[in-house]
Amino acid sequence: QVQLVESGGGLVQAGGSLRLSCAASGRAFSSHLMGWFRQAPGKEREFVACITRSGSSTYYADSVKGRFTISRDNAKSTVYLQMNSLKPEDTAIYYCAASQYLSWRSAEKEYDYWGQGTQVTVSS
Repeated sequence: QVQLVESGGGLVQAGGSLRLSCAASGRAFSSHLMGWFRQAPGKEREFVACITRSGSSTYYADSVKGRFTISRDNAKSTVYLQMNSLKPEDTAIYYCAASQYLSWRSAEKEYDYWGQGTQVTVSS
């Protein structure tokens, strides 16, 4: 089991920045691919970004590429999502998730553990 707790969400103006954190406990954090997903009101949850176990490779949805950066600190069992140049359409609940797959994954069903989510609201 891996327990995940997100933090860092909030209200920000368009063009601003936020940094989300996801702290993990339980089974070895460094053995999991880590991802961020988001769910906007009335929409399905969608993939945002993921990072491989060592942190050597990252993958992003086209909608956030160039604006968001995923990173991890295995010593602190924490994964981060730095979000810059935020847009109103980035408003959503953001979830972190852990997967036992080795290579990048963007489908919800490929992730085994999920956090409760943190709200990000971007005002225009």
